[in-house]
Amino acid sequence: MSENQKDSGNQTGAPQGETDVYAIHGADPEVLAYAMAKYSRSSLTMKESLAEISSQRAEQFLNTFYFQYGHRSIADLAHIPFAIERLSLLAAIELVDEQRWDGQERSTRYQNFRRSGWFTPNLGETTPVFTEAVQELFAVYDRVSAGMLEALKAAIAQPESMKPDAYERTLKARAFDVARYLLPLATNTSLGQIVNARTLETQVSRLLTSSFAEVRQLGEKLRVAATEPAWNVQHSAAEVLCAEVSSVDAGCGERVIEALLRPVKTAPTLVKYATPNEYLRLTRSELARAAAELMGDAPIAPAPVVDLLDDAETLEVELATSLLYPYCHYSYRQLRHQVAALSANQCGEIVALGAKHRGRHDELLRSFSSGHGLRFDILMDIGGFRDMHRHRRCVQLLQPYTDVHGYEEPICPGQPTLAEAGLSAVYGEAMDAAYATYRRLRDCGEPEAAQSAQYCLPLATRCRAMFKMDFAEALYISELRSGVAGHFSYRRVAWEMYRAVAQKHPSLAGYFRIDDVNEPVDLLRR
Repeated sequence: MSENQKDSGNQTGAPQGETDVYAIHGADPEVLAYAMAKYSRSSLTMKESLAEISSQRAEQFLNTFYFQYGHRSIADLAHIPFAIERLSLLAAIELVDEQRWDGQERSTRYQNFRRSGWFTPNLGETTPVFTEAVQELFAVYDRVSAGMLEALKAAIAQPESMKPDAYERTLKARAFDVARYLLPLATNTSLGQIVNARTLETQVSRLLTSSFAEVRQLGEKLRVAATEPAWNVQHSAAEVLCAEVSSVDAGCGERVIEALLRPVKTAPTLVKYATPNEYLRLTRSELARAAAELMGDAPIAPAPVVDLLDDAETLEVELATSLLYPYCHYSYRQLRHQVAALSANQCGEIVALGAKHRGRHDELLRSFSSGHGLRFDILMDIGGFRDMHRHRRCVQLLQPYTDVHGYEEPICPGQPTLAEAGLSAVYGEAMDAAYATYRRLRDCGEPEAAQSAQYCLPLATRCRAMFKMDFAEALYISELRSGVAGHFSYRRVAWEMYRAVAQKHPSLAGYFRIDDVNEPVDLLRR
């Protein structure tokens, strides 16, 4: 190594003038964000920056550039892992509804959710009615999962080449695929997420603005978790090491304790000002009122499972329709028909509502993400939607949960039906009872009763959502979700998406590598 290289401070061994690449470990998220932001303001290397930055300096920098100057991209550089445990399925859907989100949730296919417990909303004197309904759904969940497992074993022999535990595990997953339709939205789940601080701030603010009390509490818990000391996975081992060092040299022990056991706050600066979003809160109520006034008491028109919309309307009509869509239960096509009949000024007034209360640092509502080439209005069960919800490269607009669309029945080609397993009657009775309870709770007069009642809706309940995307994403979703190892609920949706694109753009149909979901599948294939 030359003298020049020795004096340069290069600690990686890369010759001068050559690209240097190294991974970084151990820096606090906000300190690392500051160090990366310094690339635009300093010629220091990352190692030099991290060596001179303290958490206090990082806080001062972020307070100036993030909050005063609005350089929000800085927060994209601070990534924070979270574990969120024992939250309802309803709250989990709300939590993960970010376009810049990475995480994993417990699977209804590989775990018995009977053991999870459930969230109970505050329904006053009618709470026992809710509890009884949820208990009954779980009882039928147990009965259907056990009954379908026996039906599957009777229909599918164990191959000699397959071990008994693998055979049992595979068919049990298929049985859970059926039983999950009975899980109420109150069912507890757990998930992990790794998000950047900007997404976290937006997420917390959105959750704090929710109409669901549980979700608002979740937003506050996330904010607190980001601003208080994080759990250190190495804490126990570090305590032992620090004690050993201190017993030999007290001064050295103090330094080791500071290095290994100091409390680390992951995003104390970037999330401390996250508050309920007034833009969202005020706009939501005004758009809901506008949708109700526009549609009146018009009945909900029949619609296909997947409706690939044409692009005949103007951008203004699409914007107005998209803004109203999440605040009603009508299909996009039916809603658009009413919007298109308005005058240009009336349509413009709806669009103006969507931006009327926007603050200085507020991003426009997701409904303003218009102009995509392919738009699918999808009516599917909530369980299937949870799987489709994971696709982040598209714009998703979800309508509120309701009983007005009815529910799905689990049907998988080649697999015993509920009727063949002797479970059809108990399934239908459980759904009808859950819906009767939903309506009773919705109308009970308790605060937020309309929201709290939704927790007893089973995952079989149909919900409507708009998915806007480009051709590449439509192809990706159709191919991935139509695979034989997937759940039959979203396989059918993926197949209908493909068929809709193929019908509208026949020259592009050949690019899809897709499985026909109507063909019986090998139920032992995972």
